Amino acid sequence: MNIIKQLILSFMSTIGFSVLFSSPKENLIYAGIAGSMGWTIYYITANLLHSNIIGTFFGAITVGLLGELLARLCKKPATIYITSGIVPLVPGAGMYYTMLAIIENDFNLAANKGVETFFIAITIAIGIIISSGFSKSIKRVKQKD
Repeated sequence: MNIIKQLILSFMSTIGFSVLFSSPKENLIYAGIAGSMGWTIYYITANLLHSNIIGTFFGAITVGLLGELLARLCKKPATIYITSGIVPLVPGAGMYYTMLAIIENDFNLAANKGVETFFIAITIAIGIIISSGFSKSIKRVKQKD
């Protein structure tokens, strides 16, 4: 039951950010699907592999690939789907707990949370870059044929 709740909440939050980012109304559902699928992949892999960083990597790749696919299907820019879809993966809680630990003078916890948050943010960027590169390489292969 928990995974269904996670899926619904990530879908709704992605749509909320799509509205905030002024995405076209006809693309809100698609952006929500990209965000909820990315979060679901993150949730499953993070729990199976016991690593938020690896889970975030697979979630970011999922959002990136879905964003590129939806861009081609809907003839819109991929950023419409990727920018909103990646929001559920952004390590906001990690940043909060890092700052809280600094305020409480717990510098060991701050360093641990800060490093983990940094790696999660880098992993998001790497996942999107890989999915974008993969999409462009497929496009080049199709153009050669």
